[in-house]
Amino acid sequence: MSDQNQQPVFNIQRVYLRDMSLEIPHAPQIFLEQSPPAVEVQLDVAAQQIVEGIYEATVTATITTKAGERVAFLVEAKQSGIFELRGVPAEQLELILNIVCPNIIYPYLRGNVADVIQRAGFPPIHLQEINFEAFYQQRMQALAEQQGGGNGATQGSGIILPS
Repeated sequence: MSDQNQQPVFNIQRVYLRDMSLEIPHAPQIFLEQSPPAVEVQLDVAAQQIVEGIYEATVTATITTKAGERVAFLVEAKQSGIFELRGVPAEQLELILNIVCPNIIYPYLRGNVADVIQRAGFPPIHLQEINFEAFYQQRMQALAEQQGGGNGATQGSGIILPS
C-alpha cells in the first residue's frame, strides 16, 4: 500500500475564467476607423499552492489593439485551473505548474478572448499557439539575469508576442 501512496498524482479539478475586462475607450468613433489595427499581446503565467497537494495555475493575456495612435480596445483575461499534484518531486512540480498546466488552460483562454472581442463588435483575434516550455525557460533566464546584476532591461515574467 505504501507504493500506491508514492505514485505521482496529477488531476485537473477545474478550469475557469478568473477575470476578464474589456475597454473600448474611443467608442463609437473607433468603429469608423479605416486604418488596419496594430495588436500587441502580453502573456504571463503564475501558480500558487492553495492547500496541501492542490495548486492554482493562471495564464494572463493582455491584448492592446490600436488604430493609429488611439486604442481601439484593450482586453485583459485571466484563465485559471485548479490541479491536484501529489507525490511529485519539487523540481518536476515547478515544470508541471509552469508548462503542463498552462498548456491545459491556454486553449480556454484563447476561446474566451476571441469570443469577447467578437461580441464587442470587432473581428476576433485568435491568439497564437505558445510553447510554454520555451516561455518558461525565457522567464527563468530573465530572472537569472535580474538576480545576477543584469542591466535591469529584462521584462519581468511576462512576454510580449508579435502580432
